[in-house]
Amino acid sequence: MPIKCWAPRTSRLALTSQLWLQTYHGYCSANSWWRSRIASVAVGLLAAVVSTCAWSKSVTDGDDFKVTLLGTGSPQPSISRFGPGVLVQAGGQTLLIDCGRGVTQRLVQLGVKLGAVNKLFITHLHSDHVVGIPDLWLTGWLEIPSAQRKGAIQVFGPEGTRNMMENLEKAYEWDIKTRIADQKLAKENVAVSVTEIKEGTVYDTDGVKVTAFEVDHGDLVKPAFGYRIDYGGRSAVVSGDTRFNENLIRHAIGTDLLIHQVAAVRPELLASPVFQAILAHHTKPEEAGVVFARTRPRLAVFYHFSLLGTPQVPAMTEQEVVELARKNYSGPLLVGEDLMVFRIGQDAVHVGR
Repeated sequence: MPIKCWAPRTSRLALTSQLWLQTYHGYCSANSWWRSRIASVAVGLLAAVVSTCAWSKSVTDGDDFKVTLLGTGSPQPSISRFGPGVLVQAGGQTLLIDCGRGVTQRLVQLGVKLGAVNKLFITHLHSDHVVGIPDLWLTGWLEIPSAQRKGAIQVFGPEGTRNMMENLEKAYEWDIKTRIADQKLAKENVAVSVTEIKEGTVYDTDGVKVTAFEVDHGDLVKPAFGYRIDYGGRSAVVSGDTRFNENLIRHAIGTDLLIHQVAAVRPELLASPVFQAILAHHTKPEEAGVVFARTRPRLAVFYHFSLLGTPQVPAMTEQEVVELARKNYSGPLLVGEDLMVFRIGQDAVHVGR
């Protein structure tokens, strides 16, 4: 399946790499890497992409299945990379995977009403993946134009999710009661419906199927999940936080879009116990390259970057991460950015902002 981009424009990350997609008259395409060795070489050189494109209004392929990176960062606060969050719009339904710092701001930037996001799938309960929930839940309840939820917010997550949401309701009890009495907000629109999940199909409605699969985020971080979304014969997979994991590979083989986390540190910092602990819970660039090579996605994308450094030893750049992944993978690969959008069409994965 080609990767097609219209009206290319340089992104922030393009400045960090000399590897560009070649464009002609506002159009670029790269054939899927397994179709020919020549295409493999071309994509390997050109689709370490660090540029994004805005698509033409005339293009409709994939409009019914869009995936948007709302946040691609880590616990370290960043203005350019907000906390983890992936928006999936498929078959007229709106799903959110994780709700990190700044997710509501990114939704507003997209023009998506907070109240329209009423299905939340949590990969695991680390704070950077859930800290945005109160904002989405409570601000989405308000009657302001950007909110206006109707009905309960549905939350799917691992064991412990119900306890977390019940305690959030207690923590915000004063706010909820006051707004109901003072602003006459409807109680049913601030309700929370929790489903604690296990591996398998966790949602299947009107052609949109969400499958949870266990990943390995460390011996004490269990369960942790990745998600696969299937719609109309197409699919997207979001890894969540994980070490190199065979179960993820099994669930991601042949997917159209594989969005995978990555962590890296320079060799001179490997002696740090803090950095050792972080790396021990995440996938390194070379390992991610193996995952991509074995799953053969139409397009692989890095997100949830944990690039570790100190004032004396700077963190790795995104380009260096791509170069390490390239040791094991020569197919289509993008460095994800906040607000990068993927339309999964029948004949192409369209990339834009």
